[in-house]
Amino acid sequence: MNALQISAVTRPMKDLLYRAVRKVRGSTPPPPQDTWLLDNYDPTTDWLSYANAGMLHVGNRYCFDYAISHLPSHAPIVEIGSFCGLSTNFLTYYKKRHGRENKIFNCDRWEFENTDKSSPLDELAITHAEYRAFVKDTYTRNVEFFSRLDRPHTIEMFSDEFFSAWRDKSESTDIFGRQVQLGGPISFCYIDGNHSYEFAKRDFQNCDEFLEPAGFILFDDSADDSPFEVNRVIEEIKSSGGYEVVVKNPNYLLRKL
Repeated sequence: MNALQISAVTRPMKDLLYRAVRKVRGSTPPPPQDTWLLDNYDPTTDWLSYANAGMLHVGNRYCFDYAISHLPSHAPIVEIGSFCGLSTNFLTYYKKRHGRENKIFNCDRWEFENTDKSSPLDELAITHAEYRAFVKDTYTRNVEFFSRLDRPHTIEMFSDEFFSAWRDKSESTDIFGRQVQLGGPISFCYIDGNHSYEFAKRDFQNCDEFLEPAGFILFDDSADDSPFEVNRVIEEIKSSGGYEVVVKNPNYLLRKL
């Protein structure tokens, strides 16, 4: 029974089937997938997603779960782009689920595209500045609520600024007012920032500089039919010989060789 068949089963039975599949699957890495077939139904993540705004593809849940359960060390997890905190809260949840103590660092300035132009928000008499403040406040409340026992170190920077500070091993202050030391190796990086080729490639290069062997990178919106230029970066990585595709679900989870 594959995940698409499991999805047609009632939820209580689906939960039992999911646990059985996980027990059989054990720690054996799944083969690369050509389509979105891998499903890890979990009522906790469903309840989280009901209340936490966000645009996270449900297939990324499996990728988070897999990567965190196979982390090569206790090195930090880095998330590029946070929006309203949905992916951040999933990361902290899967950490708890697998008993991992890796710190989470993420970065976002909550400054969105085309802020100097008109937008659909004009119909609601909402400015970009008001929208930005609302989204940042929503992120903060969501993380303080759902990740209250394991808040990430959220740095209000663009990814280039963040990695420059990481490279310099700078001390920074996160949005919760905590002083934190940046720098060192990374075990897993979730890239969900600017999806243009230039920015996505630079985010990859920055992550690759610090990602340790057997570490993971997950690219959001990287499915083969995605309209974003992240796909160009994926093709270059695949042909480089430095990474292997672990899961395509439909987004790409890669492991450094």
